[in-house]
Amino acid sequence: MSSQRNVWLSRQVWLSFALSVSVIFLDQLTKAIALSGLTSYQRVPVLGDCLGWYLTFNDAAAFSIGFGATWFFTIISALAVLALIWFTPRMQTASWSIASGLLLGGVSGNLIDRLARSPGFPNGQVVDFIQIPFNFPIFNVADIFISSMMFLIVVRVFRGDKIGKPSNKKTNRS
Repeated sequence: MSSQRNVWLSRQVWLSFALSVSVIFLDQLTKAIALSGLTSYQRVPVLGDCLGWYLTFNDAAAFSIGFGATWFFTIISALAVLALIWFTPRMQTASWSIASGLLLGGVSGNLIDRLARSPGFPNGQVVDFIQIPFNFPIFNVADIFISSMMFLIVVRVFRGDKIGKPSNKKTNRS
């Protein structure tokens, strides 16, 4: 049974890291497209007022919190990436492995910007380009994965699940 567990664990780890690489690729590809096709600070409507492209550069955290402290968010992001790399192989279920991989991809996508984009290491600005109504902050693909996975993790924890562990809830079958 132990060898079967190791094979499953190995498959989960590969799945998680494959999802992470896929998110990083999608995030960086969409940012490259935005940089090559959009003019900074000019809105391009996609679905009327519901969705638009608006290229901007963010030196803050999510939702524009903490402007001007990019180096701090670079350190936090790097620590989050290292923690996720360490925790991912310890996830005991496929659903936690998937969430971990998608979160790792999102955090890594924005960390790449902070490390490699202008004005330079470690103060690079994150490329944001997706705009929705209600004065919502402009975001990118990495932000979608970070926000949705964190929401999912918080919901699961509030439901009583332990991070990385199988659900302790028993189903009642009559």
